[in-house]
Amino acid sequence: MAFIVSLLTTLVSLLVYFSSKKMVSSRSRSGVQAIAILIGLVSIIVCFSRTLRIISAGSVGVVESFGSVSERPLDPGIHAVNPFSNLELFSTRLRDVTEDIEVTSQEGLTFNLHVSLQYRLEPQQVVNFYQSIGDDEAEIIRSRFRSTVREITASYPVEAVYSSQRQEVSEQLQVRLSEQLEPLGFSVDGAYLREVILPETLQAAIQEKLSAEQESQQMAFTLERERQEAERKRVEARGVADAQAIVAESLTDQALQLRAIEATESLAESDNAKVIVVGGGESGAPLVFQLNSDLPGQSSSSQVSSAQN
Repeated sequence: MAFIVSLLTTLVSLLVYFSSKKMVSSRSRSGVQAIAILIGLVSIIVCFSRTLRIISAGSVGVVESFGSVSERPLDPGIHAVNPFSNLELFSTRLRDVTEDIEVTSQEGLTFNLHVSLQYRLEPQQVVNFYQSIGDDEAEIIRSRFRSTVREITASYPVEAVYSSQRQEVSEQLQVRLSEQLEPLGFSVDGAYLREVILPETLQAAIQEKLSAEQESQQMAFTLERERQEAERKRVEARGVADAQAIVAESLTDQALQLRAIEATESLAESDNAKVIVVGGGESGAPLVFQLNSDLPGQSSSSQVSSAQN
């Protein structure tokens, strides 16, 4: 419609311009011609703007001509389109929807969730989206988002949503929303449980239960550690006993006598030896005599003899 008005305005401006030449006053003729030229230029610019359309980055366009929708969407850039066509622009940027939803748990307890959904419109699906939904998807997205959140939380206990299985709930929510929104031309980037708002009494009860479970786990860990330490000590004691038994079995009379001979030889060869070790005795153990080098008139051999007597 704007193109037709601009075209008619341009034609009228040309008509006025050429008609003004018949005016007698040159000043009036110049003024009329100037106004006609200005209006004609504006009308021409409007006509070209309806023919050459610019699509900015992050958007795609759908051309509709007399009720027929073009099957190929227009990518970002400059495009020449039918001036009588209608161009609808759609954003393909990431969008975020945030909702505060009252939900019910598996036990039938009611609480609130602060959740958000991040999604985007797929450029390849924009024509199908325009034909099936139009240019306003907000209400459809929000209604399906709320319904899916309530459906997912109804299958989990409130404690799981609040603590232990919170990530699992988010993942299930994203999978279920993807199944519902992808046929409409959307891709889901993420669904997030930003905050779980519980009644004060319920939150206190859950916190108390979680604290008791943590204490129980700590006690179990302590008992297991003590059990392992006791087992380690038993194994160590058993090893020491086995080693002592092996040593006791190897200490025969012949072995002790051999050790005594080896010790005697080692001491006899030492330059600093102050003790003479002589094998003998009923037990087979060596006899040890201290040399008294300070006594005058006695030699080492006499000291040994007296000791033997």
